[in-house]
Amino acid sequence: MENLISLVNKIQRACTALGDHGEESALPTLWDALPAIAVVGGQSSGKSSVLESIVGKDFLPRGAGIVTRRPLVLQLHKINEGREYAEFMHLPRKRFTDFAAVRKEISDETDRETGRSKQISSVPIHLSIYSPNVVNLTLVDLPGLTKVAVEGQQESIVQDIENMVRSFIEKPNCIILAISPANQDLATSDAIKISREVDPKGERTFGVLTKIDLMDKGTDAVDMLEGRSYKLQFPWIGVVNRSQADINKSVDMIAARRREYEYFANSPEYRHLAHRMGSEHLGKMLSKHLETVIKSRIPGLQSLINKTINELEGELSRLGKPIASDAGGKLYMIMEICRNFDQVFKEHLDGTRSGGDKIYSVFDNQLPAALKRLQFDKHLSMENVRKLITEADGYQPHLIAPEQGYRRLIESSLVTIRGPAEAAVDAVHAILKDLVHKAMAETMELKQYPTLRVEVGTAAMDSLDRMRGESKKATLQLVDMECCYLTVDFFRKLPQDIEKGGNPTHSIFDRYNDSYLRRIGTNVLSYVNMACASLRNSIPKSVVHGQVREAKRSLLDRFFTELGTKEVTIPTYPTLSFTLFYRNKTLFQVLSITFFFFCSQDIWPNCSMRIQQSCNAAPTLQKGWNYIEMPKLRLMQLLGPSRRKQISLFLRSWILFFLPLFYFIFFLATSQGP
Repeated sequence: MENLISLVNKIQRACTALGDHGEESALPTLWDALPAIAVVGGQSSGKSSVLESIVGKDFLPRGAGIVTRRPLVLQLHKINEGREYAEFMHLPRKRFTDFAAVRKEISDETDRETGRSKQISSVPIHLSIYSPNVVNLTLVDLPGLTKVAVEGQQESIVQDIENMVRSFIEKPNCIILAISPANQDLATSDAIKISREVDPKGERTFGVLTKIDLMDKGTDAVDMLEGRSYKLQFPWIGVVNRSQADINKSVDMIAARRREYEYFANSPEYRHLAHRMGSEHLGKMLSKHLETVIKSRIPGLQSLINKTINELEGELSRLGKPIASDAGGKLYMIMEICRNFDQVFKEHLDGTRSGGDKIYSVFDNQLPAALKRLQFDKHLSMENVRKLITEADGYQPHLIAPEQGYRRLIESSLVTIRGPAEAAVDAVHAILKDLVHKAMAETMELKQYPTLRVEVGTAAMDSLDRMRGESKKATLQLVDMECCYLTVDFFRKLPQDIEKGGNPTHSIFDRYNDSYLRRIGTNVLSYVNMACASLRNSIPKSVVHGQVREAKRSLLDRFFTELGTKEVTIPTYPTLSFTLFYRNKTLFQVLSITFFFFCSQDIWPNCSMRIQQSCNAAPTLQKGWNYIEMPKLRLMQLLGPSRRKQISLFLRSWILFFLPLFYFIFFLATSQGP
């Protein structure tokens, strides 16, 4: 069970190092999901003395006014033997054996963040203490609640401290350690007041009474300790801290604990409660309860991490491949992205992806329907035939057959096919444009480079426009060819004698009668229908050859040609919105946090060894392993695209090793009693 608290300690350290303080972010924070004990109390409530009693060392700054101005994450590690020492996360590999130096470093680190003013900061300080005289425990010491701003502080300091404390203790995974002095009315206790607001049923609040020995004579704290004054789910615990005179005389903590035990054991009022009083009992009880809470939160942590893995995998997929720094490498990458886009576009046309079937629908439905709507029979009405035949004869009527009239009738009918032909070309062009947009949306690499996306889209549209013009020209030429040269064999097969329905002995003027003109109209209509059927088959061929085939072959050819003559200015990192940039920052945070989560030598040495080997092979991961030494700006630089391969390698290692590790911890947690 001790490994559970140690594991949470390491994750908390990683969270702090990478800026995860439980604030809102683009990804779920591990900090909020981790159980923690927050120490809450008003100024001069004895909060610092309680912590020092649990640790058994003088290490916290003291003074008038607000002394604690940053959250202090105090992690206690029980060791079997050896000298007591302390370590700060911001000073890795530096051990403090003099706890007076620890006190000074806490003050100095607070000033580094807030300046020498008396303002507060929510960025925590991490302090680990290793001692054979402590229990495995993690406490978060918060600034003391106050009612009045002192000189040098803003008027908002009172509300700022309350908001900070509330932001910690309102989280459902936070255990509240409410410190209240016994020599003051419990109804006025700042700790109880704010704890009641966030935990009205007292289900996660532990009450601690300090200064019991300083109560007025004739009064005692029995009603409060037995829960009659204010009932909590857990029993109240009383402590007797060192007095200021004891602190000035440097009274030993061991002697102070002994005196505390004797006080409760020998006092008639508290003798029956002595077995659950004192700072030593408080530390053991908190450690045991924290282990129980961690054990109950393991499934939730697993769910959160699995969810985060999925989000990170999607993030890595969107980040894409690394970008070369030289112009040649960038040019190659641009061409690779364009080839990917071109391949997706071709898959739409070939049927691997949807959309290409719409082109066939144009030829099979739209074009035939448009040709039917032309209604050549109405164009070849008796009046129109007579008019065109007469106009074509001019001043001298035709001798045998009205050849010029035939030509005019046929040309005036066939020319109307230009409209459906142009409409077919435009319809296919619109479909190709739509497929280009789809292909751009489905090419993941183009989403990362908006500028390149615009350039590729513009080049593709320009090519399609050029192809449409050439295709329209070729298609209309097919119609013009039908108009300018008639099929002679069709007319040779027309009946010319009496037996076949003709009568060449009729006079010229007889040939202007209705029967004669009707036969001309019928012949012309038959020819036009024959030509129309031919064009119905040849127009799709022309459109496919001029647009679809060319789009598959050379959609971006001109873009590639122009690209070779331009300076490659693609950015070395994808142009991202601020939100995505922040998500990338959080991406590396969560990866590093879980990296530290893995490397618990006392839980699974083989896992640690395997990941350490990966670090040695990948310098970036080695930097992630030593992240405590790095400022946050350096961590931001580690998100560079040239390192995505290593991050992806690490994520795969995470997935491979996390689940066995997690189940090992779960077995460890469930196989032992609380």
